[in-house]
Amino acid sequence: MYGWIWRHLPGNTLVRSLISLVLIVGAVYLLFTFVFPWAEPLLPFNDVTVEG
Repeated sequence: MYGWIWRHLPGNTLVRSLISLVLIVGAVYLLFTFVFPWAEPLLPFNDVTVEG
């Protein structure tokens, strides 16, 4: 999959690297801004079963 993406990016190696970096930063931004806040209430991390 990554090879397919790399072959379809325009430009030489430097341009491809910069485009790849922008794509990675954009994906991380979208995950932290939209996906993780949406999924956080659905995850059981705050369900503590230890009793005092």
